Amino acid sequence: MVSDNIKIKRTESLDSVMSRLQRVVMAKRLKTSKQREYVLSLIYNSKIHLSPEEIALKLKNDNKDSSLSSVYRILQFLETYGFVTSIEADKSGKRYEIAAKEHHYHIICLDCGNIMEFIDDDIRNKQVEIAKSLQCELVSDNLRIFVLCDKCLNKKNKKDIIY
Repeated sequence: MVSDNIKIKRTESLDSVMSRLQRVVMAKRLKTSKQREYVLSLIYNSKIHLSPEEIALKLKNDNKDSSLSSVYRILQFLETYGFVTSIEADKSGKRYEIAAKEHHYHIICLDCGNIMEFIDDDIRNKQVEIAKSLQCELVSDNLRIFVLCDKCLNKKNKKDIIY
């Protein structure tokens, strides 16, 4: 059953995520970066899927000195080590969310780029069933459903009305 208007639960606290980040940074013998921590915290606390440009703007507005290219490098690092995941949402490019969330799927509006999340155990069970029928084990999935959301449909319908 599809659940809409839900808040996808975090599977790990921010403190735990930050501790993991510190361990990875130490293991890789990298410098601690306040910007990296800030970006991770920003994504963790965000209610929306953020673009690199939105993250860079937030850094600038919060007087954190960082360029867009630095944000891209930070996001690449965070994605490589499993802290964030990216979603190829629409024509505007990748958007990011925290990886420490329960399993969910995305519905993406092709017009405005809005990303809605939902959980559906039936879809997950069907994927497992299909994999087993092929003598495989489901390792991961990535389901994106592209739509025109109700706001964009309403705008489109208003434009289509001839007076």
